[in-house]
Amino acid sequence: MNFFRSVRAVADASATGTGTIDWDAVGEAAKASVDPGSIDLSADERDGYATDVRDARDRLRRVAAVDFEVPEVVEVQNRHHWIDANVETFRRVMVPFEEHGPVFLPGLTRAVNTGTFALVLSFLGNNVLGQYDPLLLADNDDHGLYFVHPNIRRVADSLDVDYPRFRRWIAFHEVSHAAEFGAAPWLSTHLESRMERGIDALVEGDLDREAFRELDTAMTAVEGYAELLMDRAFDDEYEDLRRKLDERRRGGGPVAKLARRFLGLGLKRRQYERGARFFEAVADERGLAAASRVWDHPENLPTDAELDAPERWIARVSP
Repeated sequence: MNFFRSVRAVADASATGTGTIDWDAVGEAAKASVDPGSIDLSADERDGYATDVRDARDRLRRVAAVDFEVPEVVEVQNRHHWIDANVETFRRVMVPFEEHGPVFLPGLTRAVNTGTFALVLSFLGNNVLGQYDPLLLADNDDHGLYFVHPNIRRVADSLDVDYPRFRRWIAFHEVSHAAEFGAAPWLSTHLESRMERGIDALVEGDLDREAFRELDTAMTAVEGYAELLMDRAFDDEYEDLRRKLDERRRGGGPVAKLARRFLGLGLKRRQYERGARFFEAVADERGLAAASRVWDHPENLPTDAELDAPERWIARVSP
């Protein structure tokens, strides 16, 4: 790690180039403040990742009765690889804000924005375990499945849990997301349209509450259904893994807690829990096949009210 190089990259952003964010400096500063970690994997570890992904795909196909493929891009990454892969995602999301026009004190604004996103990416790069990336707002339909090996290894050790079992659990979770997007080819476009509406409104100085409400509802369904699949498909008991990981997320120092709040990670946890309760109720009442009907078409997504009253969704979609 080189904090001096990180600070220098942010400082240089104010003096070079145009625009409100220097994305090259974002990546450089984020990586300078994060140890990349090792991905010097043994043959058994490489085979383990491949086996975990393949087994997760096969079991999820059988359990959920949905046909999907894992992405062609499946990578075991270090932390710097993950940062590089996600700088472009952040850049795409921020395009409308950067195109909005002139700003007051552009050099200072550029440095502050660059430093903020470098901090965000460095925090996430040091904590993300796995990621299914549907590449929202991209110009192509490629998806990616990433495993940040140094983080998986470190967290397994810190939680005092069996590393291969923990790695397999993470693989099942990420492949569960691949199953959702594979079962619902319309889902990426649905999420993109709500995101773009919300961002466009913010750029114009307005707040499209309905767009963000629909986005939150859809993401709650995405996270909750993945939890349901994990519960029904994972081939081992895992309540201890979830409990220990949740305890770890609630812990940490004040800086980590502030970062989680700033990044909305508490909202993500709420989406998991609320969505899981909804789908568990549907599956218990009508079976997993009925719950999977949520991905038949966009109209089958639960409304915000139905998330807390699954019997209404059952009456509407699967009577």
